[in-house]
Amino acid sequence: MDSLKLIALDDADLAVISACLQDAVFKTGDTAFRGKGGAFTLEANRFVWEEGKSRKTFERRRALLAVKQVRSVRSRGVNLKDADTVHALLALRFLPGQEAPAGTVELVLSGGAVIHLDVACIEVQLADVGGGWETKFKPRHPLGG
Repeated sequence: MDSLKLIALDDADLAVISACLQDAVFKTGDTAFRGKGGAFTLEANRFVWEEGKSRKTFERRRALLAVKQVRSVRSRGVNLKDADTVHALLALRFLPGQEAPAGTVELVLSGGAVIHLDVACIEVQLADVGGGWETKFKPRHPLGG
């Protein structure tokens, strides 16, 4: 499969990127915020969901998420001092602000942790930045509450 390269400029686009990043894993130290340029980046090992369900083995790829137009970053449940803590990304979602197109891009993590990116507008890019590697394990989510 070809390397993934996507851009999101609205809610619908962001939902596609969210689906591609579901179950991606990363370390706290794999995130960066450049306040002067307004960019938040996250390097992750994403699970390749788009390959289909009929495979006996699965794949992960190194990917870079870049969120632009970021005004500030807040987090809950993330120890920023421990760069080696591993997180699983469950979803990206957009919460509209009081004045469009501003709002908050939330990175919802396992264990109830969240990274909040206050943005002037949705401008998000996702790209595979390395080759893939095989994994026999497909992420599973329990049904129900």
